[in-house]
Amino acid sequence: MSESPLPKRFYKTVTLEEGPGGVSILLDGRVVRTPARAELCVPGKALAEAILGEWDAQKETIDPAAMPITKRANTALDRVRGREVEVVRELVEYGEADLLCYRAESPEDLVQLQCTHWDPVLAWMKSNIGADFKTQKGVSHIAQPEQSLALVSGAFAAFDAFELTPLHTMTTLTGSALLALALARGHLDADQVWDAAHVDEDWQITKWGEDAEAKARRAIRRSELDMDTAFLALVRS
Repeated sequence: MSESPLPKRFYKTVTLEEGPGGVSILLDGRVVRTPARAELCVPGKALAEAILGEWDAQKETIDPAAMPITKRANTALDRVRGREVEVVRELVEYGEADLLCYRAESPEDLVQLQCTHWDPVLAWMKSNIGADFKTQKGVSHIAQPEQSLALVSGAFAAFDAFELTPLHTMTTLTGSALLALALARGHLDADQVWDAAHVDEDWQITKWGEDAEAKARRAIRRSELDMDTAFLALVRS
């Protein structure tokens, strides 16, 4: 089945309009609407200007794949706003079985790599948030202290829909709510999160190499993480 053709660009001008609810993006004077028909109104001019840039950069057709900031704003408005409590609950569920808490039994070089990348994050969680997460070797489930999970829940609950949107994506991408929270709090940057999330994969690559298909998938994941980080920075600008 052939793909649907991209819609033609139907507007001439893209402008912004500031109001009490935020900054709206307008096409030929009309407010852009999300897929769920909400007004595309975002917090802060920096984010709005980035979205304006994406719409203005479209040529004869409109390519949604070339509009990642707009996509995330739509998600925040249509799928996260009004569901913040549920989204936080999903993040905490990742924390209950967080990547950082399940360690390899061998070989020793992989064990040491996991300790190098993961132990400082857990130590930061304990000293800065008060959440003490347990670790164990193997993949059998380990129950985390309820107090630790409650503290993580409270930390995520402090974020609004536009912050939770990229943090949720980061969490599903890395398998770690704790890495996403550490980035949100400024303890880690995108490179450090990426390296920590791919300790096992990187170790395997050093042993057996990487095929072209896996490399392409990895590049897409890295692009998503970088865009989530950029979106979070724009929201906070």
